[in-house]
Amino acid sequence: MAQDVKNPKSRRAFDASFKLQVVQMIKAQGLSVGQVCKDLSLVESVVRRWLNQFEAEQAGLPGIGKPITAEQQRIRQLELENRQLRGDVEILKKAFGLLCPRTAVSYQLVEQLQKKAMSVTQACRVLQVSQSGYYAARLRSRQAPVVCADSVHLKAAFAAGGRAYGSRRLCAALRQQGLSLGRHRVRTLMRANGLRPVWRRKFMHTTDSRHTMPVSPNVLARQFDQPLPNQAWVCDITYVRTRSGWLYLAAVLDLHSRKIVGWAMAPEMPATLVCAALQMAIAQRNPARGLLVHSDRGTQYASGAHQALLRKHGLVGSMSRKGNCWDNSVMERFFLNLKMERVWQRDYANHAEAIHDVADYIVNFYNAVRLHSKLGNLSPNAFEHKSATQPTY
Repeated sequence: MAQDVKNPKSRRAFDASFKLQVVQMIKAQGLSVGQVCKDLSLVESVVRRWLNQFEAEQAGLPGIGKPITAEQQRIRQLELENRQLRGDVEILKKAFGLLCPRTAVSYQLVEQLQKKAMSVTQACRVLQVSQSGYYAARLRSRQAPVVCADSVHLKAAFAAGGRAYGSRRLCAALRQQGLSLGRHRVRTLMRANGLRPVWRRKFMHTTDSRHTMPVSPNVLARQFDQPLPNQAWVCDITYVRTRSGWLYLAAVLDLHSRKIVGWAMAPEMPATLVCAALQMAIAQRNPARGLLVHSDRGTQYASGAHQALLRKHGLVGSMSRKGNCWDNSVMERFFLNLKMERVWQRDYANHAEAIHDVADYIVNFYNAVRLHSKLGNLSPNAFEHKSATQPTY
């Protein structure tokens, strides 16, 4: 740089590095143009022209002064396009990160990008996944799927339970087979295999306590835990929907083992229906005199025929308080289980089909197989057998 301060008329020449240093000093250090010009004895209009030229060149324009060559213009255009592409890629990366895709989805994208002539290295770099993980996932996908033994046993237990068991009873059923699976593991496998019982609820009024017949006092008083069989039975009536109309079920349950000991079904629900269920229970169990038989206050149980049957066999009658379903909650629970686990999963065409299926549920599933949490996850038959074989002191 040639300078002649004493001769103001002499023309001062500045090289490109000096101009760049002055511009960077103004922009980086935040100094004012006037202060820099005063300290360096520069003309303010000249310095401002340097600033305009620098900003124009940064924007890819020719700037002020000598025009840029065609090669410089091509390089600057490429740099501009490169900056735009980097910005677009940054936006896509941020959007891809906000979607939070699973790694498996990213590996699938790598597969698709290879078909577009993109290398695995580049695709993994763009999607921010490791190449080793991609190759390991591809190797696993080509291998034969491994059969989960726990899922097989779980599906079998679910089917054996009438597709009605939840995770707790499935754990107990598997434990009886020698498989120890935690409840959380069972729930996970149930979700993975779509094992979910579907229940629907319908309601129909079956008890008519608005009558003038004599009623028995509540002798049972919710003493649902009986130490021995044939000490207390509970009775009730429910309904089953068929395409041919309603079918009514009267049942008798032993409170000791929760076993259904008598039942009867008919398209109507007269007093003879409940009498038939009680007669079946008496014929099967041959109870001693003094057995307590508890029911609601319905006209069927308050009828003369039912009361005469109780007196004939020396049985003691007991009835729930008016409008109190909790006094007979054990039988209400059985009816709910029957409907959830069997009736609401069927579409009976006629009464005969319903009678056969309900009887099958009682004999072959509920009494013989179904695990009862109150009985220590034993079936009623197994619980009675266990009680009969235990020594008494």
